[in-house]
This record gives sequence, C-alpha cells and structure tokens, in this order.
Amino acid sequence: MHRFFVPQLYNESMRIEGVDARHISKVLRMQPGDKLQIVSDDGVSAVAEIAAIDGDGVDVRCLEKLAESHEPRVRLILAQGLAKGEKMEFIIQKAVEMGAYSVVPVAMEHSVVRLDGAKADKKVERWQKIAESAAKQSKRDIIPQVQSVQSLKEALANNPCTTKIIAYECEDRLSLKSALRAAEAAGGITDLLLIIGPEGGISEQELELARSAGAVPVSLGRRILRAETAGLVAISAIFYETGDLGD
Repeated sequence: MHRFFVPQLYNESMRIEGVDARHISKVLRMQPGDKLQIVSDDGVSAVAEIAAIDGDGVDVRCLEKLAESHEPRVRLILAQGLAKGEKMEFIIQKAVEMGAYSVVPVAMEHSVVRLDGAKADKKVERWQKIAESAAKQSKRDIIPQVQSVQSLKEALANNPCTTKIIAYECEDRLSLKSALRAAEAAGGITDLLLIIGPEGGISEQELELARSAGAVPVSLGRRILRAETAGLVAISAIFYETGDLGD
C-alpha cells in the first residue's frame, strides 16, 4: 500500500496536495475508494480511503490508525564526511531506508568535496528530497532530516547524543560490538551519533576533537571500507546489536 506524508495534524478527514497529489492522480491513477497509508505531522500512521480527487489535491478519509511503529528504538544520527559525486546521495538514501533518524553532512579536513553558501543549500535541498523518497519507499513513520553542511565541531555541538561513536581506521583495540555492549551496560542506548569519515579518512585533530566530546573510536573490522560502505555497515551492526533487525 502506498504511503504519503501529510504536513497536517491528524484528523479523520485530510487533504493531500502538491507533488504527492499529482503522483496519486496522474502516475498511480488512483480513484475514489482506493486505499493508501498516510503519516501526519504528529506521527500518526493510518489507513485512509480516497474520498475525492480534484485539480488541486486529494481528499482522504482515515479509516484505521496503525499501532505498529516502523522506527528503531535507538535514534541514530549519521554524521557523514562529505563524499564525492553521487556517493552522498547513495549514503543518504540507504541510511534512511535502514532507519537513521537524521543525516549530518560534515565538511572534514580530508573531504575532497567543498560546499558552502548557495551551493551547499542546493545540495541539502536535493538530499532532503532523496530522504523523503526513501522514507516513503521503506514505510518510515517520519521523514528524516538532512541537516545543513557543518564542521565536525558544529555537528558534535548540534547533536548532543548520549552515545557517540567514531569509526576510525587505525583503531585496532575496540570493536563496534564491544563499544555498543559497554554503552548498553552503562545505562542503555537511546540516541547515538555515528561519525564516519570521507574518502580521505579522519584526521588526528578531528579524532581528538571527537574524543574530547565523548565519542568512542571503534574498529569496523580488519578490512578498510569505502566512505559509502562504512556508515551502512555500522548502521546495520548497531541496529542488529540493539535488537532492531529481529530476534
């Protein structure tokens, strides 16, 4: 069943407008009586029936609220070092599909890509559309936010998570699994900031900055992973360890 995010508070009668309304009527060719899922601004998911379609929008009547949540119990924020070309688009799409709460594009010392001003705003706007599309496809209950391009210092300050982990290729003592189990034993994991470097890796200065903010450096295994692979591997492992991928 197709799912649409409606920027309104939940009500028994709601109206879908804009791009989604055109998609329903022109692309999907849905008709009054057809059913779809909606997610309201206050996080309510429901099955709805199309009541009417006109040139400006689609009116729906909500039939049943959905109690099941599609969101992980751990709110994971991915702070991803800027990657080249379409790699950032791929990372954002897959991170959202896997359950990331938010993505922070981070301008790091070894980032090849340099974004600022209007260029950065335009990129973030495109990345947000990719996140929205991925959220719909994967039946998320929220549209994860792609934050503005930030320095690592800003990303750490703006996302004060109780657990912070930085994947560092030179770390050879502490595994991601061990770090997660230690965090669970110390009081549990409710939110987590995951820091992943760009193609050029994380500088020593950035490592120390993250450490001073409470981030724990971890290894992702014996092999060196690409920038577009590391974050997705880590997200999978985190959600597996915290019980989001099943028993």
